[in-house]
Amino acid sequence: MDETHNPKLRSWVESANAPASEFPIQNLPFGVFRPRGTQEPPRGGVAIGDQILDLAALGLKTGPSLNGLAAAGRKAWKALRKQLSRALSDPKQRRHLQRHLLPTKRAELLLPVAIGDYSDFYAGIHHATNLGRMFRPDCPLLPNYAWVPIGYHGRASSIVVGGTPVVRPNGQTKAPEAPAPTFGPSRRLDFELELGIVIGPGNALGKPVPIRRALDHVFGVVLLNDWSARDIQTWEYQPLGPFLAKSFATTVSPWIVTLEALEPFRCAAFERAANQPAPLDYLCDAADQRAGGVAIELEMHLRSAAMRARNLPPARLTRSSFRHSYWTVAQIVTHQASNGCNLRPGDLLGSGTLSGTTPESVGSMIELTQGGKNPIVLPGGESRTFLEDGDEVIQRGRCAREGCVTIGFGAATGRIASAPGLGTA
Repeated sequence: MDETHNPKLRSWVESANAPASEFPIQNLPFGVFRPRGTQEPPRGGVAIGDQILDLAALGLKTGPSLNGLAAAGRKAWKALRKQLSRALSDPKQRRHLQRHLLPTKRAELLLPVAIGDYSDFYAGIHHATNLGRMFRPDCPLLPNYAWVPIGYHGRASSIVVGGTPVVRPNGQTKAPEAPAPTFGPSRRLDFELELGIVIGPGNALGKPVPIRRALDHVFGVVLLNDWSARDIQTWEYQPLGPFLAKSFATTVSPWIVTLEALEPFRCAAFERAANQPAPLDYLCDAADQRAGGVAIELEMHLRSAAMRARNLPPARLTRSSFRHSYWTVAQIVTHQASNGCNLRPGDLLGSGTLSGTTPESVGSMIELTQGGKNPIVLPGGESRTFLEDGDEVIQRGRCAREGCVTIGFGAATGRIASAPGLGTA
């Protein structure tokens, strides 16, 4: 850690010093914005309290994405973070920089990077176990789970920033007793509580990334909700895995929280059970085992249309943590590149659903309701087995530790719109 993590540091942007602020001066996440209701070109900014500082104030012209900044590497990120920290804490800089601030409520927040490729992993062992028990009670985890970070190549084109409506997908489904499948709107729409890893500098095709260097390739992290149509998934996933049940939308939060901001919240990697093997050599690094985890608390909230009409606040459905990830960020990056796959700046790697060990900490509706058998009851008396049209799902995250300033991630929000008519072009 360095001077930017000093818990006594304060900003002349007064809202950043509020105890409840997600964006104190110790955070400084990066995003892309423009003034709401304008056609001004999007540009990079940093969140500070309830304001956004245009990076152009420091002479940094990013254009409509942060891919260039992501590609610059750790030395450049650390230097920029120190420059921002000093500028936003020095009262002498206020007069110059204040005109480059925009209240967040007056900003349109956009995808922070142009995402070329997206892979989604299955690193949440408790989620994998819970789903496995539903379909394979005698063998919840397949034999390879403890050895290899399982993942699939997702669809980058349908990744959207928080606040974008999510249209219920149509697809093929088949009831167990039905003689043939039918086509229509998914009736088992679900969320998945995940974290997204944003790649910084890439690696050349054919050149793996050693685990001791893996974090040099990580710009930061975002919240990620991997929307899932469980009924479509059940019918289509064999033998090649997720496809249309996942590719209709993935929501991410607009702010990239950098690894530098997360440094005070590092923790040990997931502690494996005695009967589970140690990672293979290419995935095993002593430093990563000691401090490769990150204590990020994650929550998912729901607010139905009826709750909004009655002005009821969102109801928290679950609270979990990235501590439940079986694989570290470094292991995920290293495995993705281990076959020579070339990562590029702005690529996104999802963690997989991060369920905890208690019923209140599971990361999806299919777990919360035991596959739809046990509905949950919302404030106001509504019940849910899966998500309904008009439901707004809000994901939040934060890092807190004694002696450190708490930091947040903003929100990854999506409201579900009705499926398009079957005759819609």
